[in-house]
Amino acid sequence: MPVEFKDYYAVLGVPREASQEDIKKSFRKLAREHHPDIAKNKKTAEEKFKEINEANEVLSDPEKRRKYDELGANWESGGSAPPRGARHAGWAAADGGQDYEVHFGGTGFSDFFEQFFGGAQRGGDFDDVFRHARRSTTGATRDVSEPGQDIEGEILVTLDEVLHGSVRSISLRRVNPRNSHEETETFQVRIPAGAQEGRRIRVPGKGGPGYGGGSAGNLYLRVRIAQDPNFQVRGSDLYHDLELAPWEAVLGTELLVPTPSGRVKLRIPPGTNNGHQLRVRGQGLPRGAAHERGDLYVIVNVQLPGKSTTEERALWEQLSRVSGFNPRAG
Repeated sequence: MPVEFKDYYAVLGVPREASQEDIKKSFRKLAREHHPDIAKNKKTAEEKFKEINEANEVLSDPEKRRKYDELGANWESGGSAPPRGARHAGWAAADGGQDYEVHFGGTGFSDFFEQFFGGAQRGGDFDDVFRHARRSTTGATRDVSEPGQDIEGEILVTLDEVLHGSVRSISLRRVNPRNSHEETETFQVRIPAGAQEGRRIRVPGKGGPGYGGGSAGNLYLRVRIAQDPNFQVRGSDLYHDLELAPWEAVLGTELLVPTPSGRVKLRIPPGTNNGHQLRVRGQGLPRGAAHERGDLYVIVNVQLPGKSTTEERALWEQLSRVSGFNPRAG
C-alpha cells in the first residue's frame, strides 16, 4: 500500500548535500521555534515538533540517511513508494495464512518512517506464520488453540510526557493487501512517567488474532524519546550545553538555565574550565519509586569571540602582558 513520501531535507530546510553539523544546527533552531512549551497553538506545535524530530532521526544517522537518499530517487519523477520488504508488519490469518499490513496512528511517526526506518513488526518468526497457516488446512491440528502473534511498533514520547506521564490515543489499522480490506481500532495507551528510551509498553490483546479460540496477541510499543534542543537524555539524567563568554568563566556569574520544569538560577564559580560539569540535583527525569528524579548536568562550553574591535583587541593584548597564566606550564 503506497505511503506519502516525506522530504526530510525540506522539513529541516537544508540542502541534500548538507553536512551533519548543518543538520544539527537546523534541527535545534526549528525545534526551539516549534517547541510545544513555548508555542501559542500547542496542538499544531506538537505535530510540527514531531515532524522535525522524525526528519532529524533519519538525517542525523549516517546509515539511515544513506538508505533514505537511495529511496529518494524513486520519487524524483513523482513515483510512489517501492513495495514493502520483509520488514513489513503483519501476521498469518486463521483462514489461510494471509499476511496483513499494519499501520499506526498517534505514535508520533509517519507511515513513511514506520515502513522504512522503524515500523511495526510481528513477534515470532516466519516459521510460526506458516505453521499457523497450515493449521487452517490440516485436519489433524485444526483444533489446536494458540495465542495470536505479538506486534511491535515505536512511539515517540516528549520529555514532558516522560516527566508527567500521559495517555495517548493510538489507532491500529490492519490492511489485507490481497483484497484491500481494512479494519481500524482506536484505543488509549498509558505512557508512564519515567518511561526510558527503549522501554516496551505492553498493550494486551491488541496484537494478531488467536487460533482455534486462542487469545489475541499483544502490542508492544518501544519508547523513543523525542530529541529536545535543550537537553540530551541519558537514562534519568539530562545534560545541557551552556555557552559562556571567557570573562564569565574567569570571573564567575549567575545565569538562568532551562530544566524540564522551568528555568532555575545556576551559579558559575570563578575559574570554571571548558567542559566542566555542574550538577543541578533533582532536575532530571523520574526514576524508581518515591517520585525520585535524576539530575541535570550543565556542561560548560567557553566560546571565543569571532572578531574583535580595535578597543577589544587592545584589552586582550593588555591582558596578555599582565597575566601570568600559562596553560602549557608543566
